[in-house]
Amino acid sequence: MQRMSLIIAGFSAAFATAASAQESWPEGKGKDVVSTLCTSCHEGRRFTAGGGYTPEGWQTVLDMMKNIGAPIPPDRFDDIKQYLVANWPEKPKPAAVVIPGPVQVEFKSWPVPTPGSRPHDPLATPDGAIWWTGQSANTLGRVDPKTGAMKEYPLKSPLAGPHGLIDDNAGNIWYAGNWGGHVGKLDPKTGDVVEYKMPDPKARDPHTPLFDKGEKNLWFTLQQANMVGRMEMATGEVKLVTMPRPRSQPYGMVFDSKGTVWFEQFGGPRLASLDPVTLKLTEFQLPNEGTRPRRLAITSDDVLWYTDYSRGYLGSFDPNTGKAKEWPSPSGPKTFPYGITVLKDIVWYVEGGSKPNLLVRFDPKTEKFQSWAIPTGGGVVRNMMPTTDGTGLVLAESGVNRVGLVTIKE
Repeated sequence: MQRMSLIIAGFSAAFATAASAQESWPEGKGKDVVSTLCTSCHEGRRFTAGGGYTPEGWQTVLDMMKNIGAPIPPDRFDDIKQYLVANWPEKPKPAAVVIPGPVQVEFKSWPVPTPGSRPHDPLATPDGAIWWTGQSANTLGRVDPKTGAMKEYPLKSPLAGPHGLIDDNAGNIWYAGNWGGHVGKLDPKTGDVVEYKMPDPKARDPHTPLFDKGEKNLWFTLQQANMVGRMEMATGEVKLVTMPRPRSQPYGMVFDSKGTVWFEQFGGPRLASLDPVTLKLTEFQLPNEGTRPRRLAITSDDVLWYTDYSRGYLGSFDPNTGKAKEWPSPSGPKTFPYGITVLKDIVWYVEGGSKPNLLVRFDPKTEKFQSWAIPTGGGVVRNMMPTTDGTGLVLAESGVNRVGLVTIKE
């Protein structure tokens, strides 16, 4: 129960911070279950510090709870849902601001098989497939965009909590076991899963994995553990680097053209690099103290691009000059820019807080934006990446339980 409690508290803003012990619950059918069952794992008596949900959103949240073992009585599920819907509806969000432009895109998406999977990260593979991590369903999934055929692969540990994922040259799919304290490898041909446990129990939450050139090492961030890890593929040896500042929260990761490892520190206004051989850490302060860089991308000139989650900006940092630059996101300051990637030196990212989520294109040469509302709503697109043929983007649409494909028509 303790482990499940930590997991639930970690990923769902629906069940948030503690309230006064004297605060009473709203009257209504379902009060008895919510006020007793839910507080067996969650602190306090108030939910939805993150803003509440639509009826569909609460359905997804409850499905996620069931997936990770919350003992919700089947005959009371509807009572619980209706009680939450009635008392904690979705709060107003900034409207997505669509900016017209010359580029056309086409959206397509697929609901994943298990309700409440919480698709976290997507992966485009050379065969044209789209993979995703079903974080709360404890699965990896694959869809063939040509046929819509889907398959889910169960993982070995019951609470692995897969987060980021990457493929290797042999076709294996590697994932970060964010709740299970390991990185794992799935062989899609057999369904076999191999886990590589962290050598230090403090390294509890591998986050974003990435192979270096030649797949000599698998690198990964560990957000709450405040570390970055490197696993030598030849030996399986894992080395961990702890950030000098508490709660730096290493998050997304990229490599520059020289093979240097770059990542942002979500807990502060900083980017950082690691020498791939010596593991020497260098930190770079961003200009605004309120900046919280969430994800990271890189253009061919080695300029780093980040989404400023807290302030609603797109930012860039040039390691060669040490200069940073930023642009307000189209829909405003409370739109929580999140997933970001680069395709043909054009920056693409998603506003996770606008309604619906907004897909944004930014041309660094002209400094012009173009944007599109995501037809399914998006449900917070936490990560995205280009297709391997360079014709589009793949998205993980967590809150609406979908994975998506954006075809770009320049």
